[in-house]
Amino acid sequence: MDNADENLMIRPIQVADLPELWALSYGPKADLEWLKYNGPYFEDPLQDWQTYREGWGQKALDNPLRRGIQWQGELVGEVSAYWSDGDLRQWLEIGIVLYDRQCCGQKIGERALKLWLTELFNRFDYLPHIGFTTWSGNPGMMRLGDKVGMQKEGVIRQVRYWQGRYYDSVKYGLLRAEWQQWQTS
Repeated sequence: MDNADENLMIRPIQVADLPELWALSYGPKADLEWLKYNGPYFEDPLQDWQTYREGWGQKALDNPLRRGIQWQGELVGEVSAYWSDGDLRQWLEIGIVLYDRQCCGQKIGERALKLWLTELFNRFDYLPHIGFTTWSGNPGMMRLGDKVGMQKEGVIRQVRYWQGRYYDSVKYGLLRAEWQQWQTS
């Protein structure tokens, strides 16, 4: 399974990665800009090292639905997936976060998401569709969906409330046939 593209790769998260991922996401290296776009309406609290290590970090280890994004030898973010329909395992949703704002504009997100979609479509060869949900306050994620060939499949208007304003929830998806088409082009 090809999970590398020049100086970028997605790879399993190891115990030794957890301090660096925490430092980038919540710790001393974090600029926290990513939190403004990653569902801020949920108002998730900042995580200290112990909370991260025992929660989100622990769940990342040996997890086939989580990968670290490594660019030029450094971890810069994560890709993830989850079953929207639980134990039925027929509806897969994905996510991506780049913790370092300096990664923006370098196509790291686009390249990482293409690698992730390829890995997931190969692993779950029965799935006809993979998607993600974002919000209209995250135009970068919507552009990313467009760049990797996803289709805007739905908009639920004015359901995400943040800082005194309502935003739309926006659903993107990619069919296996569409993914196969860009694999051969």
